[in-house]
Amino acid sequence: MSSTLTQDQRDLVEAVGDFCSRELAGTPQRPHDDGFYRKLAALGWLGIATAESEGGAGRGMRDLVLFLETTAYHRAPMGGFATSVITAATYEKFGSDEQRRRVLTDFLDGEVLSISMSEPGAGSDVGALTCRAEQREGGGWVVNGQKTWCSNAHIAKHILLVARTSGEGGKHEGLTMFSVPADAEGLTVRGIDTMGGKEVNDLFFTDCELGEDAVVGTEGKAWPQLMTGLNTERMILAAVMLGTARRAFDDTVAYVRQREQFGRPVGSFQALRHRLADHATELECTRLLVHDVAERIDAAPDTLFAREASMAKLKATEFAKAMALDGMQMLGGYGYATEYGMESLLRSTVVSTVYGGTSEIQRDIIGKSYGL
Repeated sequence: MSSTLTQDQRDLVEAVGDFCSRELAGTPQRPHDDGFYRKLAALGWLGIATAESEGGAGRGMRDLVLFLETTAYHRAPMGGFATSVITAATYEKFGSDEQRRRVLTDFLDGEVLSISMSEPGAGSDVGALTCRAEQREGGGWVVNGQKTWCSNAHIAKHILLVARTSGEGGKHEGLTMFSVPADAEGLTVRGIDTMGGKEVNDLFFTDCELGEDAVVGTEGKAWPQLMTGLNTERMILAAVMLGTARRAFDDTVAYVRQREQFGRPVGSFQALRHRLADHATELECTRLLVHDVAERIDAAPDTLFAREASMAKLKATEFAKAMALDGMQMLGGYGYATEYGMESLLRSTVVSTVYGGTSEIQRDIIGKSYGL
């Protein structure tokens, strides 16, 4: 860890690492373990970035990054957290007093939150979404349409839905956020089989009725509301992949040190030693970038660091995927075996360059920031 960490931050990293090592010793890896997750909640760690006024710890982005990096390194089964903390931050900024009380309390107690934006015809182009919410006579809303790739909706208690409420203006106009109970009548959640199991879902809304108080923030202003959360979303994903990349690197180094062929450790061969030297350098560059952007956000929390956050997400996800793939190659047949865990790291990193804004979208954002 960086020498620039405060003693409090060092204590956080040590405490989280010790907890994960103790709780996860010898347990099988799975995307999300509710028992483990609720233990994190009981220790107050789920609310590390939530304001003290809402019952959280009120710590900054750097501390959230450290927590995520450490838990990802230890392969903690808390797959619901990344989506939950992104969603919680939106409720914290834009939710009504009642929404914040209800949803953030559940989040801090260990309930999973989910956010639903993508549709079969609207992925990177969120403004093309067609899922519609119409006002009922007498008040409230009726939602109809399909959403897809909705992370953790199958284990969530609350889903933050982005739907179209008006067709006027540009395609980013007339979008509204709604707070939807995951068990709402008229909502069907159907898991999608993926390389990582059933982590994402299709959502089908059929005359799903919501109250007038379901609107989160301002009606028709979901797009600018979403934009304010980009720092949080991209930095969370960058931190998770930084921790995953560190784990893939360390596991690879440990293996090539002890695995012998032709009478010597395979790591002593120049072909592997030089590749690992390059990976070590890339890992340090990635860590410095992610932590630097986190510090900038803490110094100016109301500033949108679109370019820098996109750089952090792009760098961390692309490097993590490359590191896990090369780690599998260096482990040989054992890299392909589930016993050694490298194949699971590869599966988790492959999708990281797609979700939360593809690498292509991140590059486009970075390029446009220079007037290109």
